[in-house]
Amino acid sequence: METRQLEYFVAVAEELSFTRAAQRMFAVQSTVSAAVRALETELGTRLFDRSTRRVALSAAGAAFLPEAKSAIEALERARATVQEASQGLRGSLRIGTLTSIGGVDLPALLGAFHRRHPRVDIHVTVSITGSTGLAEEVRQGRLDLAVVGLPEADLAGLEVLRVETRPFVALLPATHRLAPRRAVRLADLAGESFIDTPRGFGNRVAMDRAFDALGSPRRVTVEVADLRTVPGYVRAGLGIAVVPETTAPDEPDVVVRPLAGAGLDWPLNVVTSGSKEPSRALRTLLDLIETRVH
Repeated sequence: METRQLEYFVAVAEELSFTRAAQRMFAVQSTVSAAVRALETELGTRLFDRSTRRVALSAAGAAFLPEAKSAIEALERARATVQEASQGLRGSLRIGTLTSIGGVDLPALLGAFHRRHPRVDIHVTVSITGSTGLAEEVRQGRLDLAVVGLPEADLAGLEVLRVETRPFVALLPATHRLAPRRAVRLADLAGESFIDTPRGFGNRVAMDRAFDALGSPRRVTVEVADLRTVPGYVRAGLGIAVVPETTAPDEPDVVVRPLAGAGLDWPLNVVTSGSKEPSRALRTLLDLIETRVH
């Protein structure tokens, strides 16, 4: 049983497609298919149920998947330990982040880490699917670390490091009926058209829950992946927004009002897997993050 066979198997199992797995592994599809068939022959069982339309894990494949991942991780740890002993900290880190964050200067932090540990490969993915997707990527082992805007209650199975907490504020056109007020209540905003991020983003999750609790589900008419673009849509009169304070604009056409009595905050957390020990590279990065945010 070869390491590469295990890696190909895991890629197919996660992608449920030989084509996507081959693209992910930078290999041709015939190579991936041949490696998986050889692995099945060695194990004496089918790992996938194949048809012309779909690929699915068999019962044996589902049972084998966590063992294959553990074997790959053990080999990577062993390889990294030997290399670090002679050459310093090595390895790779797969990091997911939001399109817009406030509490940590991630580029500067990763730059400092890279200068100290240049042999650690860093791969950063900016999410357009939101915090919910990032958290699941960490749970599935596709990311080593992610920056997410979800509360701990939504982060089961993950280790959580709080970066910061920011209050939500309302963004209103300067001509809006509520603009003269010093603060607004969520109930005052019921029935409005909203600009927000897509479903799955942490701030969207929090606001949808808050309005559902009021018995007034929201009508979101504009969805954008980058919070920094929200004020422009508010300024254009396409709706109002309730967003973390970090994205509040400083311009005359949009007013920012605190939420009276809402008690709603947006948490920014760094998450890692709760089911496996972090590599030395990941542990070192987490230590650096802790020194920067506390």
